[in-house]
This record gives sequence, C-alpha cells and structure tokens, in this order.
Amino acid sequence: MGFFDRFFNKEKKQDLDKGLEKTKTGFFEKISKAIAGKSTVDVEILDDLEQILITSDVGLETTIKIINRIEARVAVDKYLNTAELSTILRDEISDLLLENNTHDLEDFDTDGHKPQIILVVGVNGVGKTTSIGKLAYQFSLKGKKVMIAAGDTFRAAAEDQLKIWADRVGCLFFTKGMGADPSAVAYEATQKAIKEQVDVCIIDTAGRLHTKLNLMNELSKINRSIDKSLPGAPHEVLLVLDATTGQNAFEQCRHFTETSHVTGLILTKLDGTARGGVALGISDQFKIPIKYIGVGESIDKLQVFNRKAFIDSLFSKSDSSL
Repeated sequence: MGFFDRFFNKEKKQDLDKGLEKTKTGFFEKISKAIAGKSTVDVEILDDLEQILITSDVGLETTIKIINRIEARVAVDKYLNTAELSTILRDEISDLLLENNTHDLEDFDTDGHKPQIILVVGVNGVGKTTSIGKLAYQFSLKGKKVMIAAGDTFRAAAEDQLKIWADRVGCLFFTKGMGADPSAVAYEATQKAIKEQVDVCIIDTAGRLHTKLNLMNELSKINRSIDKSLPGAPHEVLLVLDATTGQNAFEQCRHFTETSHVTGLILTKLDGTARGGVALGISDQFKIPIKYIGVGESIDKLQVFNRKAFIDSLFSKSDSSL
C-alpha cells in the first residue's frame, strides 16, 4: 500500500466521489452530447467544450488556456479522436493545478511551527465558522493541541457558534467578548497559544463584505498584530469560498488577495453544486493552492485537497461517458 493510499482511504474516496457527483455528471453529460456522432476533435467540438467549461464556472481565462493547449495538441497530432478527449482534459487540468502550487496533500498536518497560527477569512455565509470547527476537529484527531480564537467581534452569534464548536471538538477557546478590537484579539490569542504550548491556533475574522474597503483594510491590521505577537505569523491565511456562488467567488478572492497574503483556499459546499469547475478557475487565476474542500455537512467531511484524488474522482466516469 502506497503513501497516498494509506492516507486517502476508501471512506474519504467515497466522500469525494459523492461530493463531486453533481459536477462530473453534468460536465461529462454535456461533453457526451457535444461529441455525439463525431469521430475527430474539430473546431465545433472545441467551441462546445469552451462553452461547457465556462458554464461550469471554470472561468474565461482558464477556459481559454485549456482550449489553446488542446488546440496545440491537435495541431501536433494532426488527427485526434474524441475517445482521447477525456485523457487530454485530465492531463491539462492536472497540469494547471500543479502549476498553481496545488500539490498532493495527504493529511492534515502543521508546517513545523509551534504554535502554527492560521488566520481564516471570508464573507458571511460561505461556511467559515463551520470550516474552522471542522479544521480544529481534524487537527485534534491527529493529537494536536488546538485553540480557536473568536476574532469576529461584530456578529452577535459568531462567538457562541465558535464556542459550541470548541466544546464539541474539545479544544481551547479564546475570546475577549463582543465589541473587542479584533487586532487585540489576534495579538492576545497568539500570546496565549505560545503560553499554553498550543500546536495549532485558528483565528476567526469577521465575515467582511468584500466591497467595504475599511473593513477589508482591518485584515491588514490583524495580520500586523499577529506578526508583532509572533514574528513570521500568521503561517497560513486561509480564504473560505462557497463553491455554489460561482463567479461571485472569483470577486471575493480578488478583493481578499488584495488585502491579505492568502496562502490557501478552503472551498466549501462542493457537494451542493454542479459548478465545481470554480475550483480550477480560482486556483489558476490567482495562483493560490486549494488546501481543503468541503464534501458534506458532517464534522468529518472536510478533506485536504489532494490533486490526484480530485482528478481521479472527477474523471472516474469519463471513460464510459466519452
């Protein structure tokens, strides 16, 4: 049994397959209709494929990149039959993810820092609080000492929700109460994490509207406060995006990356959409690796994003569909 197989077990694979079912079914059904009766990959098929990728929320720039690469393959090979289209798509998507620093992650782990400080950002409603709880749970399963800090001091229910998650996970919880300065929360939470010899400290932030410049700028202040408390921290800034929001997720990513040094993406609700192509487009356009994906509601349905597993699952029905 290989290293990948030991960690990405059968249950995780089933969860991923189920989570991507809507995306891959819709995607490959559309391709099957586009190539019906065709024997070669021609201009018409490429035009149809371009439209399919765009409607799957892969995004225009990434779609054009994929189409151009396929056209280059056709030009070199001269004759390309439709049976090869699945393999070519698989190769190009895999290459795009690799180019964007999305590698095969095997398991939840820290990066060697103790404490590892993880700042989590994102707008309200994308599943940020839930993702923090699930992330804390996964680290706890690995025997890590975890602390959650309530840095969203504006939303009344934010602190209560995080406290529920902390109790459920059995990890430490830090708060200064409603109305506290978020930067002060981040600073003191980092200090407490050092004092308590915590392995992982996950700091929440307010679900900021990406159109509000003053709120977005506050994230920069939070980052500076953490770095002042522990030079070099935060070690991760994870942006949570809702896969079901499609192109709006692109806009959110654009605004957050202008304010924070986002190091990774958490893509939630993949199981609830047929437009999972947003994962490819956002990673490609912003050159940010996908770190975690949500493939279900229960506490154990947050997975590390494994490029090999994602591609295998996405194309698992392609041979019979194309």
